[in-house]
Amino acid sequence: MENIVKPSILPGFMELLPAEQAEFNNIIDTIKAVYESYGFISIDTPVIEKAEVLFAKGGGETEKQIYKIENDKTPQALRFDLTVPLARYVAQHYSDLDFPFRRYQISKVYRGERNQKGRFREFYQSDIDIIGNGSLSIANDAELVKIISEIFERLNFSDFVIRINNRKVLNGLFDFYNIEDKTLVLRVIDKIEKVGREAVCKELSELGIQVQTIESIIDFITFKGEVDAVISYLKGLDIKNETYSLGVYELEQVCKHIGYYKVNTKNFRIDLSIARGLDYYTGTVYETFLNDYPEIGSVCSGGRYDNLAEYYTKQQLPGVGISIGLTRLFYQLEQLGLTRGAKACSVEYMILPMEESCMEFALKVAERFRCKGKKVQVYFEGGKFKRMLNYANKLNAPYAVIIGSEEAENQQITQQITVKDFVTGEQKKLSIDEL
Repeated sequence: MENIVKPSILPGFMELLPAEQAEFNNIIDTIKAVYESYGFISIDTPVIEKAEVLFAKGGGETEKQIYKIENDKTPQALRFDLTVPLARYVAQHYSDLDFPFRRYQISKVYRGERNQKGRFREFYQSDIDIIGNGSLSIANDAELVKIISEIFERLNFSDFVIRINNRKVLNGLFDFYNIEDKTLVLRVIDKIEKVGREAVCKELSELGIQVQTIESIIDFITFKGEVDAVISYLKGLDIKNETYSLGVYELEQVCKHIGYYKVNTKNFRIDLSIARGLDYYTGTVYETFLNDYPEIGSVCSGGRYDNLAEYYTKQQLPGVGISIGLTRLFYQLEQLGLTRGAKACSVEYMILPMEESCMEFALKVAERFRCKGKKVQVYFEGGKFKRMLNYANKLNAPYAVIIGSEEAENQQITQQITVKDFVTGEQKKLSIDEL
């Protein structure tokens, strides 16, 4: 045949073989189970949104990366995260929702990222957010730390740390030092762990900040200690600023509530350098790291924002949320050989009719299993018995149920049937109920 197209996918997209997909699904199922155990409800927003909705905030690097869809009537684009669609969703359905509104969404998002290893143009995000109506208790911020901790414990990562801070603390500090462009300074200090103290000092100096002020800021954000020690340090500084004081109070309250959840103290700490680059965070901020694999970077991040949907409604809707970049995390874990290598198992019982006359009874047996909630496949292709068993084994089916002419002739669902157990290698006769 001429003009055969070579099968391939675009750079920046990921698709998985069945065994890999099984492991990816295990991670999603684990995360969903934790979310739902805390009362979060799943929603699903459209992949395509009106461009005016996605660009309401305007400007920034994100807009340059958005996939726009050519349409003369209504400008459209692919969603670049799950937070903006959530803001539109809450504003649009405000009167139909119960607040606090607790939602989770695990879906694909799209960004025109520069093609490089480990960066994806299509990727899954796993988000939870708690949205209040006018106000939202600070206790919710602590609950998210517990949820993050539980997720990574269930994923068998015991050595992780959730670093928390409060943007009000940093904003108040900058006000005290008369720094005007807070966002730009936050973006600079957020890089200190990647580029080091000297590089951050240089960047801050280029912004026109005095050397003494820079040294004070760097000393501040690099202060380390146990939670109580950090809180005492913050309270002991002679910084007379209302925003700063409120931030210290909120940080102390969040840590107190985290204590109620009995989160292991080795798995969370205050890190005064954590700023989160996104402009809309206004309170608690989070970054989560796997201590043994620092090269992966943050595996879960988020924070508190004062008004989620300010571009779509006049309602005051404060919230707090976290996001896990699942595709990137899974890719990194695979590269490090940390995925557990789950076997793709789509069936629990492979029904093998030995000849055409056995087919009707084989289907009867299969239906009995399905009524019991089992995953069953009937092998229709015939052929040699060894070929049938090899197929069942390659699909990682634990059992092959062999239907011969004797069973087919009897047609009794209560009779004993030959079963091959691939785990033990045994072959024996059992009734369906015993199976």
